[in-house]
Amino acid sequence: MEFFTNLMSGMTERFGPMAPLLAVGLLGMLLILMALPIVMKRQRDRFRELKDQGPKATTDSKRKLRKTDRVDKLEKFAHFLEPQKKEELSAAKLNMLRAGYTGKNAVRMFHAVQFLLAIIFLIGGLIIAFVKSLSQEMSAVDLLLHSLLPCAIGYYIPRYWVNKRVKQRQTEIIQGFPDALDLMLVCVEAGQSLDQSIIRVGKESRAGYPALADEFDMVAQEVKAGKERVAVLKDMAERVGVPDVASFVTTIIQSATFGTSVADALRVYSADMRDKRIMRAEEKANMLPTKLTLGTMLFTVPPLLVILIGPSVYGMVTMLTQLAGGL
Repeated sequence: MEFFTNLMSGMTERFGPMAPLLAVGLLGMLLILMALPIVMKRQRDRFRELKDQGPKATTDSKRKLRKTDRVDKLEKFAHFLEPQKKEELSAAKLNMLRAGYTGKNAVRMFHAVQFLLAIIFLIGGLIIAFVKSLSQEMSAVDLLLHSLLPCAIGYYIPRYWVNKRVKQRQTEIIQGFPDALDLMLVCVEAGQSLDQSIIRVGKESRAGYPALADEFDMVAQEVKAGKERVAVLKDMAERVGVPDVASFVTTIIQSATFGTSVADALRVYSADMRDKRIMRAEEKANMLPTKLTLGTMLFTVPPLLVILIGPSVYGMVTMLTQLAGGL
């Protein structure tokens, strides 16, 4: 007990009154880092062991084609880096697909980056708090702010980035979809099938709208792989999350179901998409005066009042000064 008391008093004299709290925080971080390998240790999978006992050549070839070292490393921590509920995992995968990350381990990488950034920012905040405590006294609230606030920022940076990517891709798809429909209509009227038209549209729209080209290329590859076109188009509508694409998929499916001409359906729907794009542009143009009103009030009215009322105010002040001097 005496040794512990002397140690605490020595730390307090050297590092200030916040030394015990810093020591407790560093000890907690050390215990967390020591416990992570145990918590994240993958449980033994008997079914995988039986599968690995099959023909060695076949297993090795499958591993070379379908897996990489990064995927294998992340699979060890899959139960820790992925949501355990099926609905949450499906929603996370869909969100990563909408952001443009189509890899098999995209969800694992996202949670791994979240965890690493949170730990790095937490350690950085503790170091900054420790350095500040050497020169000035810090309260417990300041220490919590220096540690927990950077940790929260590091944790939410990947989520903010993914949400920003989702919005950017959806905006790009909305902007390029009318042009893609016009090109698809030209290809269909020229005699190409719908599958060939999708391939051509994906190729031609690559320069201007790469996100839309990626979606059309994925549709073409899934159709080539033997998946039904209706299911592929529905998956595209769900993956993109744009109402215009969902309406287009519904139109194509209905056209194929009732046996109507695909060219006629594309002609009507492409005209509707062009009208919608014009309406969006007009809506933004009509909102512009309202947005400029605040700037006009802040930067135009005060200088105008100074110019108009300033001389009168100056004259009145001068006259009152002269009257006060005369009295």
